[in-house]
Amino acid sequence: MKTIYNIKALCVVALLGSTATVSAQEDKTKEKDLNREMTLEREYDPTVQDASKVNTLPVIKEPIVKKMPIDYATFTVPADPEKEISLLPSGNIMTDIQYNKRRGYFNFGGGTYLNLNGDVGYHILSTDKDKLNIWFSHRSTNGKVKYIQDVPEGNEKVKAKLNDNLGGLNFNHVFHRTILNMGIKYGYSAFNYYGLPLLNASLLQYDFDYADRETNQVNQTIQAKIGFESKEDAPVGYLLDLGYTNFSHKYALSKEQDGPTEHTFDVKFDLNARFGGEQRIGLGGNVEYFNYSLPTMGGQEYLEFENHAEATLSPYYKVSGDNWNLKLGANIMFVTGDNSKFMASPNITADVEVADKTQLYLVAGGKLYSNSMYEISQVNRYINPTMELLPSRNYLDGTIGIRSGIAPGFWFDVFGGYKITNDEVFFVPNRLLTSDFANTSNALQANAKHAFGGVNLKYSYQQLFDINLKGVYNSWNVNDIEDAYGKPEMELTAGVTVHPINQVTASLDYYLATGRKTFLGKSEGEKMKNINELNLTGTYTLNDTFGLYLKLNNVLFQKYELYYGYPMQSFSAMIGVNINF
Repeated sequence: MKTIYNIKALCVVALLGSTATVSAQEDKTKEKDLNREMTLEREYDPTVQDASKVNTLPVIKEPIVKKMPIDYATFTVPADPEKEISLLPSGNIMTDIQYNKRRGYFNFGGGTYLNLNGDVGYHILSTDKDKLNIWFSHRSTNGKVKYIQDVPEGNEKVKAKLNDNLGGLNFNHVFHRTILNMGIKYGYSAFNYYGLPLLNASLLQYDFDYADRETNQVNQTIQAKIGFESKEDAPVGYLLDLGYTNFSHKYALSKEQDGPTEHTFDVKFDLNARFGGEQRIGLGGNVEYFNYSLPTMGGQEYLEFENHAEATLSPYYKVSGDNWNLKLGANIMFVTGDNSKFMASPNITADVEVADKTQLYLVAGGKLYSNSMYEISQVNRYINPTMELLPSRNYLDGTIGIRSGIAPGFWFDVFGGYKITNDEVFFVPNRLLTSDFANTSNALQANAKHAFGGVNLKYSYQQLFDINLKGVYNSWNVNDIEDAYGKPEMELTAGVTVHPINQVTASLDYYLATGRKTFLGKSEGEKMKNINELNLTGTYTLNDTFGLYLKLNNVLFQKYELYYGYPMQSFSAMIGVNINF
């Protein structure tokens, strides 16, 4: 079976290459950065994201002007788990114009399954010294999807509901010697647990009557941040960020049970000094304190979440030469509470130019992942809201590779790496009759070693077309459980972008992930269907103000799940408009 899917993948890649070649003489493309780490092991891991571990608001930056940076609904891009699990962006500028000419943007799109996308934002201030912007994003769906598994007649389809909203206000001011950045944002996410209900052992069929698939869970997030940092290349550099996150579940395991609230206080800091020319020595780190407000039942708390602190200290030394850079350091990490732990990891990066436009690089790091309620919900919104997870201790996250842009228009990166993590998180379906909601995800934690290797290729021909191809192979060794549940064995990402005419952009994107398994009570694990996704996008720019786009997702009509029992949408379409003002 794996051979068949690999042959399919090679055929699709060949199709992408032939499409780009035919269009090469008349097309023109935008510059596109396909640097998304599409390793599901990281998407399903409470890193996010990059996923995306966001405990404080990001610093305010000038938006990157792109030709076609349309951000589609998470549920219409089922092959992109990163979008499914990450925070919603504040919107994008949709046409290739200088941002200081237009302060606002509006994007709205609608499609099948009642998919809706919306972004609006405005830069109230946009000067060299002051930047103030306000923004809001919306993503929603309310359509029926079909279960992959065999179920009793009349229960083949279920309505998957999602209503994500995120808005915020950011401010940045440049003083003579320091930079102030601050902001606040609010997130509201409503969704139903539409996953496949539990199997009734006595009836040997899914218990649809028992499961609540209609009630919407509601997750709310309030985040605030204020920070100061030195200007770039200051003799003495410093950074201090203070942040607060309030995250809450409306319900626990049924609509009769109130959910918990998590308060996170976060401090990030860095202090460094330059000496001897291109040398720096410094100390960075962060401290987080997690406090929980727990609901009561019968006068007593019925959930168990422990208040605790987590801290990381990172001393380091940096030095640069004519064609090389080196950072030597360490991460010293500890956790307080009943599960107190102490750990250390390297914090080393190095790169050297070994030939013209060719660089050999090394990264060896480590990290403490808190696996907090907020962070886990960004990875998997369907997680059991009453489950407290141990922090994941990543002792080593090492990568070595060589990257080069030696040939005109051609760039490649060949890499390999190894990770060692204790209490790694693996999501599995809930197999216990402890929840009224259908299929709340549980998490297994185990010590894991992960080896990987891959290649990333990019080619651009005279700015007429771009081709991207990335392949990664993963090998897992996990203690205490049988498989690395949910993690893919092989991944392939490919894309082509062309310009048939000056105002039109067309792109084709493909993603394949194979070898995933889930746990259904059998020690050998249950195979999950491969992710096999092909999407087409077209945009038309009328002028500097108006633009249109059309998105066709899953054009191969593939059926698969990101989490067992939660089917993704089949073929879907969306049409939208972009306005700059």
